[in-house]
Amino acid sequence: MGIFDKIKHAIFGEAVAAPVAASVTPAPSATAAAPNVAAAATPQPTSAASSSQAAAIDIVPLLDAAVKKSGQKLDWRHSIVDLMKAVGMDASLVERRELATELGFKGDPHDTATMNMFLHKALMKRLAENGGKVPAELLD
Repeated sequence: MGIFDKIKHAIFGEAVAAPVAASVTPAPSATAAAPNVAAAATPQPTSAASSSQAAAIDIVPLLDAAVKKSGQKLDWRHSIVDLMKAVGMDASLVERRELATELGFKGDPHDTATMNMFLHKALMKRLAENGGKVPAELLD
C-alpha cells in the first residue's frame, strides 16, 4: 500500500477506501433469473456500492474532526505536513518524498517548499478523483 492509499484510507475509512470492484456482486444465475441470459450474466452493483459511488465524501468535516482529535493546532488546508499529522501519519521528509514520487513530482526533491506545495495540491486533486468532495479553493 502506497502513501496515498494510506492517506485515503485514513480519511475515508476502511469500508470506503476498499476498491469499488470488490463491492460488485454477480446477478442471480441464468436458471433462476429471467430468460435473458446476457442480462443475468452482467454483474450488478450492490446498493452500498452504488450509494458510495453516487455521493462524494466530504473531506472537510473528516479532516477537521481528525485535527480536533489530534489535539494539535494543524492547518491541513494549506500544509501537507499538518494533513499527514492530522490523520496520524509520519510526515517525515522520507515519507513526503515517497508520496512525491507516487504523485508524479518532477521538481527537485531537495526544494521541500515547492515539493510540499505540489504535494498538497496533487493530494487534493487525487482525493477528488477517488470519491472525495474537496472544496474548489483547494483544487486550484
